[in-house]
Amino acid sequence: MSDIADGLGTWASHHTEAKAVTTNRYGLLSIGSDPFFPAPFEVSMKSITRLLGCSLLALGLLGQTAGAAEKNAPIQFGALTWESGSLITEVLRTIVEKGYGYRTDTLPGSTVSLETALAKNDIQVIAEEWTGRSPVWVKAEADGKVLGLGNIVKGATEGWWVPEYVIKGDAAKGIKPVAPDLKSVADLARYKDVFKDPESPDKGRFLNSPSGWTSEIVNTQKLKAYGLTDSFVNFRTGSGAALDAEVASAIRRGKPVLFYYWSPTPLLGKYKLIKLEEPAFDAEAWKTLTDASNPNPRGTSSLAATL
Repeated sequence: MSDIADGLGTWASHHTEAKAVTTNRYGLLSIGSDPFFPAPFEVSMKSITRLLGCSLLALGLLGQTAGAAEKNAPIQFGALTWESGSLITEVLRTIVEKGYGYRTDTLPGSTVSLETALAKNDIQVIAEEWTGRSPVWVKAEADGKVLGLGNIVKGATEGWWVPEYVIKGDAAKGIKPVAPDLKSVADLARYKDVFKDPESPDKGRFLNSPSGWTSEIVNTQKLKAYGLTDSFVNFRTGSGAALDAEVASAIRRGKPVLFYYWSPTPLLGKYKLIKLEEPAFDAEAWKTLTDASNPNPRGTSSLAATL
């Protein structure tokens, strides 16, 4: 299978000469004259080649396990609905199809359902997986049913964010600070009126991940852990694109908005945002956040990213 990695290296060098290559939180590949994400997150071509080469190597090994590879049977990829996941999925599919002649297809589903499908070999690839967050993934990995490949993004993070002008104002746009002392999640209850929910004006609105994302479970548990369920509406957008649209719309209008997001991503690179402080990471507390059934979750910063 070494020819797969070698071939990928040749493909990559031919297609990225003198161009910027960056990745986002999940390993999003961007090739072009302008970096897709801020410079601190640029990675080497060697890292990207290793990630994609290992992915293809794994596909080859899966085929050997099942017997002779049948090119008529498509390799199934999880259909990811956020921009980074969608792009890296298509990059891998293109290489597998155009470079090695195998057919591919995608299967839609939530994060958890796709992880379950991967563990059962109903699909063969999830192009982006932030490991250590989903109990389904953790168990499947411990049982040797799934394997995470690559870790090419340094500095990836996730958390709760607000526009900078909410805290500092923006004189150029005539925006005054409305929450000058907001620094951490512990301060949010005092500022619920700043982030007023239009449908429940006695509460603030927190923009969570879409239902079905692992991060949605974590954020819902965090709202409980930080004592915010009585003061904030847990608003779940229908998709990653819908979350982006909600945030971008509020920022264009200079309105306060509190939302979950991750970095590096185009949205966080485009706008001036501030990440709210959370308690230092605690492994035991983290377990209570990833378990949706835990009635007494404890607050903690999110697990460091391993992609």
